[in-house]
Amino acid sequence: MVVHGPEAFDHGDVAWLLDRIAPLRVIVAGVMARTAAEESGLDVEYDSRPPSRVIREIEGPVFLANRGKTAESGRVFGNIIASRLPGRGLVHAECSSGTVYTWDNGDALLAMGLAGLTGFSSEDRKSAPDPQDGTRLIRGCVPGEPVYVNGIVIGRALADVVVIQSDGNGIRPVSGLEPKSHGLEKLARAGTIDPATAWCKSGPVRSSAAKAGGCAPGQGRIVVIDHCGHSLYERLDDDCCGVLAIGDDTTAVCGHICLHRGIPVLGITDQDSDTILPSAFAPGSLILDTRPQRDDDVGAGVAAMVPEGPVLWHEWVQEVVSRLGDRATVTLDLRGEPR
Repeated sequence: MVVHGPEAFDHGDVAWLLDRIAPLRVIVAGVMARTAAEESGLDVEYDSRPPSRVIREIEGPVFLANRGKTAESGRVFGNIIASRLPGRGLVHAECSSGTVYTWDNGDALLAMGLAGLTGFSSEDRKSAPDPQDGTRLIRGCVPGEPVYVNGIVIGRALADVVVIQSDGNGIRPVSGLEPKSHGLEKLARAGTIDPATAWCKSGPVRSSAAKAGGCAPGQGRIVVIDHCGHSLYERLDDDCCGVLAIGDDTTAVCGHICLHRGIPVLGITDQDSDTILPSAFAPGSLILDTRPQRDDDVGAGVAAMVPEGPVLWHEWVQEVVSRLGDRATVTLDLRGEPR
């Protein structure tokens, strides 16, 4: 069973499926899915790659388990994954609607077995791939919600389908989007974007609150995350004593992920948040507001202060605060007594 997204854990679907189906392996694909899985305590494996790539390399019966924010967005997600598995087909258990989809002549015997064990209804579907002209259709949007490309908010949806297109380096909105110019600038600075393979989604990253867990070491290495919160897990290891997060939404994502591991965050923000998930931070965290300066500019200076070797977290944070002086205002202080 390959699980995508945190909602399948937060709503108890994964635990229920484990009880009903008892799959030999459970592989979790996705950043927030991993956070929810760690909090659940269930025995699973983690893979940072997209679900389609995980499924492509598995021999034998495999199915996708997902809970979309709506039944329609869940079906749309299954279509996206199936379209990236040409010649293989896909069996997809969509928990939001209680449906087992068999995409593109996937494993009919597996689908029948899943439907029987879960009581889900069954549907056969054919996937429809996106155009091959550099255009990407982000389906299943709800007007007003944030739209992301590679973890960066590029605007808010105006329709249930947002269309974007490559402009040679970054991307440009075609329709269905109220663009956020700062987000599009950040995306362009991140490098060339291929809309066909970019990670695109809309809506909250996670709707459930994060849960507190362990305690990070007071001394160790500082991880710098600059407007790319989705890359955090790739950088975390046992000697991480804290995270420098640059950007409002990046700070929120890093705080949410790090809470369960007890890792504090120093957030550099300019109050440009898109409210993509409930904020939560581990003890030792400090959030700074850099207005009227942009968090990008102040954050670059703070990142240059991060040493290569180990540091004492509370001493380094205090040094940053002292150097910034009146260039930053504290909006959240969870430092308490140094560990």
